Formats: sequence, C-alpha cells, structure tokens
Amino acid sequence: MSQDIHNTDSLLPVGSVVILKGLDQTIMIYGRMQRQLGKSTLWDYVGCPYPQGFLSEDYNIFFNHNQVYQTLFKGYETETELELREKLVEKFKQ
Repeated sequence: MSQDIHNTDSLLPVGSVVILKGLDQTIMIYGRMQRQLGKSTLWDYVGCPYPQGFLSEDYNIFFNHNQVYQTLFKGYETETELELREKLVEKFKQ
C-alpha cells in the first residue's frame, strides 16, 4: 500500500527537539512513521512536550516533516539509526 509520506529523505532521528509551525511548545520526537490509536493516517513523527517528556497519550503530538519550523537539536545518529531510516524511507515510498 502506498503512503503519502512527507519528505522522508530528511527524517529526523529519535530524540530530536523541534519547534512546529504555529505551536509555541518545544517538541521532542520519540517515534517515526506512527499512527494515532484508532486512526488510519500515517504521520512522519510522534512527539511529546519538551522538557516535560511523555506525560500520557493525551499529550502525544503527531506531525509531518513539513510542519517543522526549526530543529533545535538533532538526535543521536549511529550506523544502526541510518540503516533504519533508510529502511523506513524505502518501505513507505512503495
């Protein structure tokens, strides 16, 4: 099944901290290619408020790469992270 993924070539690693367009709260990415429980939309990221961290599912923020206004911190990148990102991009571009 083909998905409409936004700018997957630039997926940020888990742990990245961003500011979203139109949102004052700083967000930390803790998941990629995520769906909200009970919804069919596939989002590029799920994040939580930073510096508070995960509070509950009520505070999850689902968003796409094109909604990122500014990257304040880019998460840790290892060879494993780069391989996983490549697999995610390939899987969701089909």
